[in-house]
Amino acid sequence: MGVKVEIFSDIVCPWCYIGHTRFARAAEAFRAKGGVIDVTMRPYQLNPDAPAEGEPLIPALERKFGANVPQMVTRVTATGAEDGLDIRFDRAVSANTFEAHRLVDVAAAQGLGEEMAGRLFRAHFTDGLNVGDPGVLAKLAAETGVRDTGEGAGGVREQIARAAQLGITGVPLFLFEGQFAVSGAQPVDTFRVAIDEVAARTGQTPITPLTPPGDGCDDGYCAV
Repeated sequence: MGVKVEIFSDIVCPWCYIGHTRFARAAEAFRAKGGVIDVTMRPYQLNPDAPAEGEPLIPALERKFGANVPQMVTRVTATGAEDGLDIRFDRAVSANTFEAHRLVDVAAAQGLGEEMAGRLFRAHFTDGLNVGDPGVLAKLAAETGVRDTGEGAGGVREQIARAAQLGITGVPLFLFEGQFAVSGAQPVDTFRVAIDEVAARTGQTPITPLTPPGDGCDDGYCAV
């Protein structure tokens, strides 16, 4: 048993990286005091039409958001640094994330889903690697101790469809027990309170917001 949490996110979403990091710290604190929490990473694609071969991220953002990109990048970079993250938009590669999500799903079956997602975030935002490239993914899987079976594509498509059915249009989204939702890269303390609250609550209707929306990305991609 324990608190079940599904984290809907995309590997190329900076607020997902920040939210993933903050939530992991809150979950660690919950476990440290004897709590049990079961985390499952769920796929979400902000730009499902992005090419697997990738392109430099900054020009892709400039096409979408124009002159505001430098201010957006500065804000996210500074926020990430406060959480100990080295976010390097100047090196990042915009790419299709479907295969990265499939790899996370394979890793989850081996008990390494959170670790694989964390490594992919760092690969994209810090290392400047193309997370849509099969060769890159193979190296990252080996580095994380994941044996890529090549399976999972159908399951990822089903999970992406489920996110749409749940009405999820922005990430990160943290879905507790299939019904309580926390949206955005909330502060660590907010996640701690949410985890404690969900541990004590039952019988609520699906997708009950526990907090006001935090920073995140939506289907218009990501206003960083």
